[in-house]
Amino acid sequence: DAVLLYEDHCCGRDQIPTETVQILTEHSNEVWFIQFSNNGEYLASSSSDCTAIIWKVMDNDKLTMKHVLRSHQNPVSFVAWSPDDTKLLTCGNLEVLKLWDVETGTCKHTFGDHGFTISSCAWFPDSKRIVCGSSDPEKGICMWDCDGNEMKAWRGMRMPKVLDLAVTSDGENLISIFSDKEIRILNLRTNAEQVIFEEHSITSLSVSIDSKFFIVNLNSQEIHLRDVAGKWAKPLKYTGHKQNKYVIRSCFGGINSMFIASGSENTQVYIWNRKSSTPIEVLSGHSMTVNSVSWNPKRPLMLASASDDHTIRIWGPSQSNKIQPAETST
Repeated sequence: DAVLLYEDHCCGRDQIPTETVQILTEHSNEVWFIQFSNNGEYLASSSSDCTAIIWKVMDNDKLTMKHVLRSHQNPVSFVAWSPDDTKLLTCGNLEVLKLWDVETGTCKHTFGDHGFTISSCAWFPDSKRIVCGSSDPEKGICMWDCDGNEMKAWRGMRMPKVLDLAVTSDGENLISIFSDKEIRILNLRTNAEQVIFEEHSITSLSVSIDSKFFIVNLNSQEIHLRDVAGKWAKPLKYTGHKQNKYVIRSCFGGINSMFIASGSENTQVYIWNRKSSTPIEVLSGHSMTVNSVSWNPKRPLMLASASDDHTIRIWGPSQSNKIQPAETST
């Protein structure tokens, strides 16, 4: 009973960020993707302004700009932190994949060439291998080392286009989204595969830190939560946000990852307790579509959201006094 009471206490509205505490305005165009580092000390953002930015989370919970990554010729659609947080991948739209050194901000390697249609990428737990998915069936899914040597590939004309993928943090499973509505979970140790079909198109995928669960955003204005082991007959469903035509991304977060947050086409951020299908909080502040959200894994009351309005908002606990947007440049 004590455990249940503790869980209930930790899953209430007082345990989630509800107020804008900082606005980051350095991007000059739509911000498409954001992700906190695994240690919670950095935030990476990517934009249609063809740059990615690494932000440093300070001891006072304010963010300052550490590096602007300028090398892509096209919009940057995706970023991925290595598990040890020393490296960052950036994915150019119909372009190349780049590997960056986080401390120095220098590009260490470029994968692919012009026209390289990478849709998403992920790291293996050793921080030495990456896997990338392509919407081009001839390229399929590739596993590389950090020097660009191909270690393994799944490709061929029968390979459907890959929309998104992730590797569970234990390195056991590769989860891929194929051809809009198909989810495949490949156990990399046994080669056993699960295939799950959704009725509506999937736009994004996010895996829980404990490797047990994942969520997908659907253009039917639902988010589905499933277990990686495949024991559930049906997913848990979350509704309330708006999503019809754009790629909207969601994430797990909070104490014990008991919450789900998502962007929305109606300019707001939605937060659910995993136990309930209706939102427990709706955050307002952006003026255009919110494309991506990321919950700080080490600071359960810090959430970031990225929008077409060119800004990133940092959300924190409610304060008695209104907090003015802080300076973000170093």
